[in-house]
Amino acid sequence: MGIKTALPAAELGIYSLVLSGALAFAAQGLLEASQDGARRRAFRESARPGWEYIGRKMDAADFEWVMWFSSFRNVILFALCGHVLFAKLCTMVAPQLRSWMYAVYGLLAVVGTMGPWYLLLLLGHCAGLYVVSLLGQPWLCIGLGLASLASFKVEPLVSWQSGFVTRTFDLQEVLFQAGSGFTVLRCTSFALESCTHPCRRYSLADLLKYNFYLPFFFFGPVMTFDCFHEQVIQAEPVRPEGELWRIRVQAGLSVATIVAVDIFFHFFYILTIPGDLKFANRLPDSALAGLAYSNLVYDWVKAAVLFGVVNTVARLDHLDPPRAPKCITALYVFGETHFDRGINDWLCKYVYDHIGGDHSAVIPELVASVATFAVTTLWLGPCDIVFLWSVLNCFGLNFELWVQKLAEHRPLAQMEASLSEQMSRRVRALFGAMNFWAIIMYNLVSLNSLEFTELVARRLLLTGFPQTTLAVLLVTYCGVQLVKERERTLALEEEPEPGQGKEKPE
Repeated sequence: MGIKTALPAAELGIYSLVLSGALAFAAQGLLEASQDGARRRAFRESARPGWEYIGRKMDAADFEWVMWFSSFRNVILFALCGHVLFAKLCTMVAPQLRSWMYAVYGLLAVVGTMGPWYLLLLLGHCAGLYVVSLLGQPWLCIGLGLASLASFKVEPLVSWQSGFVTRTFDLQEVLFQAGSGFTVLRCTSFALESCTHPCRRYSLADLLKYNFYLPFFFFGPVMTFDCFHEQVIQAEPVRPEGELWRIRVQAGLSVATIVAVDIFFHFFYILTIPGDLKFANRLPDSALAGLAYSNLVYDWVKAAVLFGVVNTVARLDHLDPPRAPKCITALYVFGETHFDRGINDWLCKYVYDHIGGDHSAVIPELVASVATFAVTTLWLGPCDIVFLWSVLNCFGLNFELWVQKLAEHRPLAQMEASLSEQMSRRVRALFGAMNFWAIIMYNLVSLNSLEFTELVARRLLLTGFPQTTLAVLLVTYCGVQLVKERERTLALEEEPEPGQGKEKPE
């Protein structure tokens, strides 16, 4: 109720002004804090010399970002450009063999990066899941898949298998975990799809073509086997009109985002400040709230850039990969919260939707969400922080359903029915604002640290109550209303015009 209801333009304008002013005020506080903290001893390791013509140090606390776009930038560009070049040549000369070219190039890249013994290790896992898929028992496939995934996450098996890597470099651990984990997810998808469609008789070669597609191999996203196979077997793929222009735009946006993030890190030390709790505790409440929010936005931006680069290459190969995750700013529902759309689709298809059905019943939804977050915990690597993150987000997902069920019964249903649609939208946006901060706090635990999350919660809910608490809710409420307005506009654009889609009478 209320999702398609428009609010007065003046009211939306006030929301925009309040939100813009609050963000600018918080950004000013973070900028001043970054300038003051640049001389602190705790900042020396993370704040390193940046671009010379900017004349400021750069926040380098995220070693993955620094490695991707400094030390390994040329290697990544060389590997992806080589893939694009050979894929184009193969598509022009022998398009029916392009899937084989993808697999061969990916196998050579893995051998060159991680060594031949690592490749043999992954081939062993692939062969094991392929053999199990021939038995046609989905429970055996998912069981072996989870066991294979656990072998890369739990000691002492992970240490033993990491010994198969014969190369030594800074991102070795990251590439080992990512390549191994995604391999298990892809092989499990292959096995489950083989069980679902036994008449199609997929071969081991199909599995290898699927798993060793280089753009997806190390960092995803995960395409389920049925989607990938259906697209890659097309002998003469046809590109939709305007597709090349959209690919160029996506590539340009990815490059512009990388540059913008680098410039941003010269002025805002959003990753370094949370590591110095004494300094963070001295921040104004508005700056602290902005710091917590910006940490989640940055994690989304990092995922969006990674997916943008990889998806650009995949779209050049005539594939339709999973899109970047939904921006954290537009999230006020736990059911839509994810930072990796490919893994989210994998979990929904093989675990969450399979157990939970239409997600309208309380008990099946509880079982489905617990099973989903159990697999997610295994994927992330079992530890105290991951366990806490899983419990909090699982509770948030189920609590939404409980509140929804409660709102469908008297007297709450009657109370909402007595409200106008505009007022109903305002009430729901207020609950969405509280939910938005629950999403931020629950995910800040794993993206930053438990100590920093406790600091933010204490300042915003206890020491800052009621002024800071109500001010943050007001600003968030304005943001949720603007997001709802955007959703309403998109929903109206997608609706067919009156009479469209109906057959004309004879």
